[in-house]
Amino acid sequence: MTTTDLRDPRSEGAAGTDEALLRQIASALACLSRQQTVPNPVYPAKVQNAYNRLVLHCLRRGEEPPGSVPHMVRWACERPLMEWPLKLPADNFPGAALLVDPDTRLPHQLCLEWEVSAADPAAELFENERIREALAVCRAAKAPQAYTAFRTLLTSRPVLTGAELALLGGDPDCGMLLHDVIKRCYEPVPASYLRRGTYRQCARCRCLMVPLLHGGHRCELDRCRRDGTSDEGTPLRADRGGVFQLSRPLRMFITSPGLAETDLQAALKKKFGITAEMWPNYDAYDLRVPLPGRRHWAVDVKDRVNPVLLARSLTPFRNEPPYDRAFLIVPRYRFRDNEAYGRQFRRNLPQDLAERVTLLDDQAFLRLVAEEITAQPVRTGSPRTEGGRRA
Repeated sequence: MTTTDLRDPRSEGAAGTDEALLRQIASALACLSRQQTVPNPVYPAKVQNAYNRLVLHCLRRGEEPPGSVPHMVRWACERPLMEWPLKLPADNFPGAALLVDPDTRLPHQLCLEWEVSAADPAAELFENERIREALAVCRAAKAPQAYTAFRTLLTSRPVLTGAELALLGGDPDCGMLLHDVIKRCYEPVPASYLRRGTYRQCARCRCLMVPLLHGGHRCELDRCRRDGTSDEGTPLRADRGGVFQLSRPLRMFITSPGLAETDLQAALKKKFGITAEMWPNYDAYDLRVPLPGRRHWAVDVKDRVNPVLLARSLTPFRNEPPYDRAFLIVPRYRFRDNEAYGRQFRRNLPQDLAERVTLLDDQAFLRLVAEEITAQPVRTGSPRTEGGRRA
């Protein structure tokens, strides 16, 4: 998808205000999706304030505003972001992107990414609080292997029955140390996921699939939905002790990239016999890849829709354990969906990081590893992004 950079110095103030409004709307939509019942008699303040601001914004712009909160949600289901009355840099938005899935009425990952970026401090509760809590417990116990087991659990088992959740308390890998944290990561599955007494788990990611109004099921994760994972999945009967799933932010921002991380680890082992260390030194970065000459590459894997928000949120890798080069890896399908992904990322990357981190898709990274292994002598050079360009 080709986009045009519409930034104009005269409109920077308006763009900043409109971006703040988008963040507030995204936060309101995410809040509504977490409501177990229809709000009565009034909506949460976060939702009502976002709607009020959108109405006032439309009136000031001479646009017809949505007539109610449900109408605002309908906008999110039907109107691509480029059609909202918001003055925003075009390179921030995939043109046809919707904030909410019209079939499941659940926020798309793009919406949740904007909530994470929101100025509202409550957004930081999204997934970071649980992860920080687990890190603190494992550091205090000097148990890095427990943290690795915890991350593996969140990646490979996004759904647990009540009995399985209880049994984790006796698990020696991480449950005995982190059981209280783990219990707070999982929440009871709403009845909306149940159809004729049965849940369905996606065959790829193991998350629960959402029943559609006119039959069939759909996975919530972008990768599964894009790859056409539309089968009926694996049946899971309602358990007497209940069925629990990771909170949706954890499914989006821990399980989904966690699968990309483990896929990359498996590919390195299968193709090159390389055993990459996962989440070394309490998640200093995602993978530490050993190479000939006693060199190591540090890898962080992100599966994000919006490269602008990704670039803005990127921080330097911790340097312990040490590494020779640092890479940010994004699954190839994100570049196929948005051919400007790399350019948009580079334009918004802080200058101090531009020479320190190399952006590549996963397939390009594997090709680079192959080059490094077969090169005689070992080559050195400047960091590159996809196509050989510098980050």
